[in-house]
Amino acid sequence: MKVEVVGKNGFTPSDSNKDYAVKKLAKLEGILSDYDNVSARVVCKVYKSFHKVEVTIPSKDIILRAEVQQPDIYAAIDGAIDKLVTQIKRRNDKVKDKLGKKSIRNMEAPDEEAGTQKITREKHLDLEPMTKEEAIDQMEALGHDFFVYLDKETRRTNVIYVRTDGDYAVIETETK
Repeated sequence: MKVEVVGKNGFTPSDSNKDYAVKKLAKLEGILSDYDNVSARVVCKVYKSFHKVEVTIPSKDIILRAEVQQPDIYAAIDGAIDKLVTQIKRRNDKVKDKLGKKSIRNMEAPDEEAGTQKITREKHLDLEPMTKEEAIDQMEALGHDFFVYLDKETRRTNVIYVRTDGDYAVIETETK
């Protein structure tokens, strides 16, 4: 795995921060199928009362992402890696379930359909062309933490959402 450790908000990760992140990401070697072919981006941020670590690993099957806030940078790295391990194990269990192999969950409760999730609601939208600012206004008016809209300029479907730090972010779609 190739690992890139970067800092934001005026924080520059030390060599020991970088080495620690690389060492902790090595925990994924036995459970991530394409470990040798992926790269991880670790973003470290410092705020007044906490450190925040965001780890993103675009894998061939799934994009893994974890974000953790802790008073200490090392604790934040540990927490992010723990979240990634949980995500990977859950994904591996789902793959095993779909292939017909018994997972630990199925062995514990053979009579129940454990681990299966179903779609309980579908929502259809008529996308109105609007600007990002109009989309934020609509999202806030609805009281939601995300909003799907058609961008007025690009005519592409986008998603705007509220980040944990209170700022907004936009996911812009592209067609192939």
